[in-house]
Amino acid sequence: MQKDSIYAEPLAQIQDFCFDATVAEVFPDMIQRSVPGYQTIIQTIGKLTAKYQQDNSNYYDLGCSLGAASLAMRRQLSDSQSKIVAIDNSPAMVERCQRHLQSFRSEVPVEVLMADIRDVDINNAAVVVSNFTLQFLPKQHRDELVQRIYQGLKPGGIFILSEKFVQNDAQTHELLIDLHHDFKRANGYSELEISQKRTALENVMRPDTIEEHQQRFSNAGFGSSTVWFQCFNFCSMVAIKTQAEAAYA
Repeated sequence: MQKDSIYAEPLAQIQDFCFDATVAEVFPDMIQRSVPGYQTIIQTIGKLTAKYQQDNSNYYDLGCSLGAASLAMRRQLSDSQSKIVAIDNSPAMVERCQRHLQSFRSEVPVEVLMADIRDVDINNAAVVVSNFTLQFLPKQHRDELVQRIYQGLKPGGIFILSEKFVQNDAQTHELLIDLHHDFKRANGYSELEISQKRTALENVMRPDTIEEHQQRFSNAGFGSSTVWFQCFNFCSMVAIKTQAEAAYA
């Protein structure tokens, strides 16, 4: 695993963060050292997939990066009539994702697409995953995407959403940021790295509150949702399209 040192030296000009080849090369190290509980989230995506799998279904990984969530799903599936669709708009991520998924032999096919997740048709889905992806979309596009996810889910299907979030209360917001920065320091990031990456992300990552996510689920039609994981200012949520909702719709 190559160490993330992208922001280790002073930069004369800090460009907006993007998922290019440089980031793709160090991404496993970057995400493990930056996102608390990441491995727990990935493992639980696999467990939730096992619990909510349906025959002859599609499984979507929206913003798949290197394919960790896709691989977690694939390990739990055995129905060769089902399919995983992994989507990312970064050529570097897609290329590496294809290689990573080939390392695990399975009867379940995986289609890796280089595309904008806003342009991909979602249908016949048992599980849809968006793992730290929605936060990079313009806010005005998030409602429509979640509505399309709801419409594309089969009855009994689930949407797993992992995100960094913000607090409405300024004091607790700053507390969670401080705790997250302590986490990054403990994982070897310097003050310079923390500061420069925060600047790089300012214009491209706009997190919502947990309440905004819950309201978005409700507006889309989900009658049941919960936060199943939280550590500092990171969380993962699951929204369920119940049989009753589908019948009513």
